[in-house]
Amino acid sequence: MTTALLIIDMQNDTVHADGAYASFGAAAHAASQNVIANVGTVLGAARGAGVPVFHTRIVVHPVAGLGGANAPIFRMLAPDTFKLGSWGAAIVDELTPVDGEVVLDRIRMNAFGGTSLDIMLRNLGVTKLVVAGAWTNMAVEHTVREAADHGYEVTIVSDATSSLSDEWQQAALGYALTNIATIANTAETAASFQS
Repeated sequence: MTTALLIIDMQNDTVHADGAYASFGAAAHAASQNVIANVGTVLGAARGAGVPVFHTRIVVHPVAGLGGANAPIFRMLAPDTFKLGSWGAAIVDELTPVDGEVVLDRIRMNAFGGTSLDIMLRNLGVTKLVVAGAWTNMAVEHTVREAADHGYEVTIVSDATSSLSDEWQQAALGYALTNIATIANTAETAASFQS
């Protein structure tokens, strides 16, 4: 199998109606994208086809300063969100990982930063990476760019991603990532796992 599925930050604080960023528009945009169900469809298709699945979570450790303060996004994440071991940091119930699926925690924006993701993918012979999750213009975009730089052929699932608003979603999918990855929808992606 040369393809793997990477699901980024489908956490309660990121997409759930009771999550820490619901007031920022994250939950509303996730709902408008039907993102939890669409990621579930892609995940189910990957599982059915035996495609390796990786989940990543951004987490905040209970020690001041560990996440860094060099960028506004890192200052925004601390100290009350994505706390390690909390409900907010947990993956939403609908997408709970199953045995054989890897969950990687990180404190940087991209899923390769500070994790063993690249080594694991290479050990499996993966050359193509399908990416879904949240938020499109932040962790998803950072990860897709890094994956391309690592030599992976990347597909981003347009309706299995969400952000804080449609404007930010379109900034990533309509401009920033157009020369970095193939953009496909849920149905196309699910079907591709069968081919």
